[in-house]
Amino acid sequence: MLDQIRTWINIRRTTPVIPGELRQLPQPVRPGEQSLKTHRFIVLDLETTGLNPSRDKVIAIGAVAIEGMAIHLGDQFDLVLRRPELDISETVLIHGIGPEALTRGHDTGDALVRLLEWMNGDPILAFHKDFDRRFLEKTLRQELNYTQRHCWLDVADLMPAFFPQAPANTKRLDHWIDHFHLEISARHHAAADALATAELTLIALREAQGQGIGTLGALRQRLKHHRRLKAMRNV
Repeated sequence: MLDQIRTWINIRRTTPVIPGELRQLPQPVRPGEQSLKTHRFIVLDLETTGLNPSRDKVIAIGAVAIEGMAIHLGDQFDLVLRRPELDISETVLIHGIGPEALTRGHDTGDALVRLLEWMNGDPILAFHKDFDRRFLEKTLRQELNYTQRHCWLDVADLMPAFFPQAPANTKRLDHWIDHFHLEISARHHAAADALATAELTLIALREAQGQGIGTLGALRQRLKHHRRLKAMRNV
């Protein structure tokens, strides 16, 4: 799958996006009876020029698929976008993406079409999903006029919902990585962070099934219940 994506990108780097392609994209999944054991999930992470979705830009996309309760390393998406006009001087030390990488990156509009094709409308998970969701939705809207709403689940909610015994200060991705003693090769790199988040997601999905939650719809309801309880405790 990864080689196929790279082939698509190489062919399309000099080819404009055709509007009709957007109409042919897979429709986003609506949560229901999709089995957690067999359904495909997308775990996504973005690198950006800053933290403000209204001002900053996406510069790299990393994602990996979970299917059949396994992480498929051959089913990944990892691209730096071609955005040489951006000033990344304040964030380059965090994500390690410099001006040369942005100059040699992939055409933004075309990369986004390939991402949507690769995601296939499947549910998206991210750690603190609102950050990634706002950036991705804004970029899709600006670059492609794409406004379809996808199903997003927050791994930052998923973990405490199924592991309430974890320390109260276990709130960041690094905290959960340490809590489960995961070995992570790198951080603040979109693909590496997506893989780390996928490992945590898989741990949570296995626990969910152990607690009798077997469908995407039931999982989403459990997360809603968790957020309501959290809001009540914070009142």
